[in-house]
Amino acid sequence: SPSSLLMSVLLGSSRVCSLMGEPEEPQLFKTGDIILGGIFSFHSSWKNIESTYVHSPLALQCTRYLNFRAFQFAQAMLFAIEEINNSTNLLPGIKVGYKIYDACGSTARAVRVALSLMNGNEGTATMSEKPCIGSVPAIIGLQSSSPSMAVATVILICNSAFLILFSILQVSYFATCACLSNKVRYPSFLRTIPSDYYQSRALAQMVKHFGWTWVGAIRSNNDYGNNGMATFIEIATQLGICLEYSLPFFRTDPPEQKQKIIETIKGSTSKVIIGFLSHMDMDVLIEEFAHHNLTGFQWVGTESWISDSPIAIGKGHYILDGSIGLAIRKAYVTGLREFMLDVKPLNNSGNKLFTEFWETTFGCIFSNIKQTGEHLEQCTGYEDLTEIKNSFHDMSLMSIFNNVYKGVYAVAHTLHSILGCEERSLNAIIVLKLCICHQILQHLRNIKFKTKEGEEVYFNENGDPAAKYDIINWQPKKDGSVEFVTIGLYDASLPEDKQLHIDNLTLTWANNSKQVPISVCSGTCALGTRKVLQKGKPVCCYDCIPCAEGEVSNTTDSITCVRCHPEFWSNERRDGCEKKETEFLSFTEIMGSILTVSSLLGACLTATVAFIFFRHRNTPIVKANNSELSFLLLFSLTLCFLCSLTFIGRPSDWSCMLRHTAFGITFVLCISCVLGKTLAVLMAFKSTLPGSNRMKFFGPRRQKIVVLTFTSIQVVICIVWVTANPPYPFKNLRHFKDKIILECALGSPIGFWAVLGYIGLLALLCFILAILARKLPDNFNEAKFITFSMLIFCAVWMTFIPAYVSSPGKFSVAVEIFAILASSFGLLFCIFIPKCYIILRVRFVDAHIHGEIIHNNNLNKNFSMYDCDMCSVCHVGLLSFCNYVFLFQINHHQ
Repeated sequence: SPSSLLMSVLLGSSRVCSLMGEPEEPQLFKTGDIILGGIFSFHSSWKNIESTYVHSPLALQCTRYLNFRAFQFAQAMLFAIEEINNSTNLLPGIKVGYKIYDACGSTARAVRVALSLMNGNEGTATMSEKPCIGSVPAIIGLQSSSPSMAVATVILICNSAFLILFSILQVSYFATCACLSNKVRYPSFLRTIPSDYYQSRALAQMVKHFGWTWVGAIRSNNDYGNNGMATFIEIATQLGICLEYSLPFFRTDPPEQKQKIIETIKGSTSKVIIGFLSHMDMDVLIEEFAHHNLTGFQWVGTESWISDSPIAIGKGHYILDGSIGLAIRKAYVTGLREFMLDVKPLNNSGNKLFTEFWETTFGCIFSNIKQTGEHLEQCTGYEDLTEIKNSFHDMSLMSIFNNVYKGVYAVAHTLHSILGCEERSLNAIIVLKLCICHQILQHLRNIKFKTKEGEEVYFNENGDPAAKYDIINWQPKKDGSVEFVTIGLYDASLPEDKQLHIDNLTLTWANNSKQVPISVCSGTCALGTRKVLQKGKPVCCYDCIPCAEGEVSNTTDSITCVRCHPEFWSNERRDGCEKKETEFLSFTEIMGSILTVSSLLGACLTATVAFIFFRHRNTPIVKANNSELSFLLLFSLTLCFLCSLTFIGRPSDWSCMLRHTAFGITFVLCISCVLGKTLAVLMAFKSTLPGSNRMKFFGPRRQKIVVLTFTSIQVVICIVWVTANPPYPFKNLRHFKDKIILECALGSPIGFWAVLGYIGLLALLCFILAILARKLPDNFNEAKFITFSMLIFCAVWMTFIPAYVSSPGKFSVAVEIFAILASSFGLLFCIFIPKCYIILRVRFVDAHIHGEIIHNNNLNKNFSMYDCDMCSVCHVGLLSFCNYVFLFQINHHQ
């Protein structure tokens, strides 16, 4: 257990540890009081050896040429260590050494060399004598995420097993996988490069900024690519971006996988490709693309390859012309360039890495033993490095060199903080102190310092630095080279709407175009349309259909149409709401004008009849028909004609109350008068029977009381209706979609149907009484005319009810007006026109007959007095004989 192990160390027990397997030798090393570990991939690939299971498998063998990029990273670490050793303020009196290993881009080898750094490669060690003598406090590396995760896991296991004795840190300068921010799984991992979580968000926002909603993606088939692309897809989906394809790739994949990627891209419709690839994977893939001349696509890249100069000058770099992507913020470290170019001091240590670098750079060899049949010159070690122009001289990755530089300084500041906690000598206790001081992780998390260039370095709770990126654009020059032009900035510390800033004026796109490429599955939906998803396709593939009637969309690419306010309606383009046309029965339209003229004509005719009756009020025909009821009936008919005018025009509070109450009262007055006349006729003929005295109980006074009583009941109904819930103006939005019908709401339907029902009840009663009078003498026409008028009245109003209910808008008002006019004209024509005809005939046409009768009477003095007795008949209303009786009366008076 850790406690027993600690007791063994403190009590001096002789516990012995032995190394299993062959020890790993570092590619670069230097002794010192404190040793820092470094893991870099000086070679990009390795040779797979198939195990025979007969003997122990051989160590992994690195292949291909020396990777100048990794060599530069290692030199940045050496430069920082040299500065620290020469500093009097940081770790004074302590010499920092290093052990740097080659991981060859292999996760397995990275774990192996990490274990070598942790156990010191000692064959055997007695812990009482040298506790943790060979272990390093921190490892600078690795470059890729997957090997970094494996090493971080091994460190976690070792730290957990020997927590009391030592705690090793891992500080990466280029591993960006967001999964490494998980401090539960990787508590000892920190980095000086932002997490891919922010890079993925920045890429998604950048794609959205340029309006690309339909894109493809190729990712490295490792933790870096898979986790980064997963985050990108999550954010892109929230922003309305769809992926047509997302293909995995690793540089060791077989040719079939490369061919599948090429065929997928050729068959795609998207014009933008997101390359979430490591620089080693991109280097391999771009050569294959160049072989198939796969041009015309807009590439969006990550910081891993977008600013990589070897790719920009390599074979097929034209495929990536116009690429846009995120790069680590530009930085400059004073003196680093000169240190890197002066590699001769490395030769003094006699390490093999310098020999390989020199032979690769100048194409020579130091020993003839290495010749493989081809003639190579002998290296002297004094060749002029300035005469060679290759990727080693490229300092475009200074920002990544700066990350290595900051990582070394962060560890140094942490050690300085720990070693300064007590005043002790640095002899035997220094190593013990570094081993048992398990607060090193906490110290590094809380460290905060500034570099000599003034850049502030610190880590958040996840061990990540502040996320800031430059946005660069590949702009080809006339000489065929590529210039990395900074065209924007992404700063995750700002508010979300201000994090991305891009200068669109300096951009160059694919095929050297100056226009932003278009990459959408479906075109922009114009105003007045909405998106409808295509079945079986992503949400970015849709059809544009016009909005329905009454709905609008005033933005492009709208997913829904907004319904207009009930008082508004959509225009023809469906991109705006217009106020609905208001409709009511007006005096100016044709139908309103016809009804107005008809109403005034009916009122004029009624007034004319009243004038005729008044002019001939002393004639037997007027007197015989109860002139008072006749004039009251004519007055009520005039009001009936005029009340129809209240139904025409814009409804208002007073017109709505007036039209129904006036209509109800005037019609009841009219029907009451007709009912009184009908009862008078019946009583008159019933009283002619011997012994009958009914007529004296229904004289003119009683008739007036009947009319007043029936009318008063209707007045009471109307007063209750208006008081309780009167009619009011109402905007009817139901009958027509694009029109507002201005009409009068009934208020209380019970009141309305009570008024109509009372009118119908009186009309029905009058009709029944008129039917009873149908058997009176044939020459008596009054009862027949009343019967016929009531028949018309009832027929009109029985037809009115269904027509009124089914007629929409202003037509229901027109139907009601027509019913009023039709029933009024029916009463006027049936009851009064025959009487007017007789009066006018006697007045104008029969004057000639009157003269002849007088002449004949002068000749014949024997005129029968029987005819004069017929005057009594005229007083009871026998209209067919009145004209003759009138002539006889004249003759009698003569």
